[in-house]
Amino acid sequence: MSYGIAIKTALICFPILLILLFLPYIIREYHKYGSVYWYRGFILFSFILYLMVAYFLVILPLPTMEEVMALDTPRMRFIPFAFVTDFFKESGFVLTDFSTYFKAFTSSSFYVPFFNILLFIPFGVYLHYYFKWDLKKTTIASFFLSLFFELTQLSGLYFIYPRGYRLFDIDDLLLNTFGGFLGYFLGTFFLKFLPSRDEIDQKSLTLANKVSVIRRGLAYTFDFLLISIFCGIIHSEYPVVWYIGYFGDLPIFLKGQTLMEKFFHLKIVHENKECTPWYSYSLRYLLMNGELVFLPFLLVWLYRCFLDFFGSWQTIGFILLLSGIFFYYGIIFLKMLFSKKLLYEKISQTTIINTLYEIKEK
Repeated sequence: MSYGIAIKTALICFPILLILLFLPYIIREYHKYGSVYWYRGFILFSFILYLMVAYFLVILPLPTMEEVMALDTPRMRFIPFAFVTDFFKESGFVLTDFSTYFKAFTSSSFYVPFFNILLFIPFGVYLHYYFKWDLKKTTIASFFLSLFFELTQLSGLYFIYPRGYRLFDIDDLLLNTFGGFLGYFLGTFFLKFLPSRDEIDQKSLTLANKVSVIRRGLAYTFDFLLISIFCGIIHSEYPVVWYIGYFGDLPIFLKGQTLMEKFFHLKIVHENKECTPWYSYSLRYLLMNGELVFLPFLLVWLYRCFLDFFGSWQTIGFILLLSGIFFYYGIIFLKMLFSKKLLYEKISQTTIINTLYEIKEK
């Protein structure tokens, strides 16, 4: 029953953690690889889910404070391989009597140590298959993860409880570590049938050549936030000057990049890709901000200016305004999604390219 509680709790908490980690994850992926490859995401987030399940299996179900205070059981056991003695003593197993096998191998004295091994096998698989850790590092990491779990129990869930409500057992350390050790060799099996880490990385770098809408959007959004925060810090009375300087002049000095485009390995080039006139950078960014920001804000400004003239039609006018803005950005998104040039790109005769391979080759 406790196994089911732990798994259900992990499945409930995982979407919350997924939401919290998703943006930092895609930022890291775009910075390091230039793309977000679904297979890598599946591996990493399944690893996180596995760790959550393992952790909840260790701490759940939580007892009440009164139950813990009433405990008088031992807190620690430092007798190695005591699980072997417990098995023969409690399970009724007799090697020469086959009738005792089923009862013995379904008793808690067998399946508890067995599950301690099984619990850490995926850990060894992940470390060897994806993270490319050798046997020594995998075994050591398995030991320290097990030690963390055991100390969590010994400390009463980090001293929330007055004492540990589960036994700190040296056998758990040994069995968990052995599970990670076995998982390493099972990871070798996975390498024969699944894409290797190097193949996953290469696929990500190949996908980076097609600059995605999200990658461009993140670069622009963080650029806009960066200059907005800067203007807020210095309390600028004329923020438009700083925006023009950031998007209009900075790319000239950085040869076609803003700070965030440099971070996401993006670069502006002329359509012929042989020589990009210096003014193309400023022209592109100024026109881009006009098309993406100024025109929708102009509609909002005009609506507010003529608000008094709408009279009883204000609600309808507001709905039409929002619909127009959503429609406008929807068209822009669809054009970017299908790699169609926007107006500012056509006028400035520029395009955005991936520079990650240039960095990798240096």
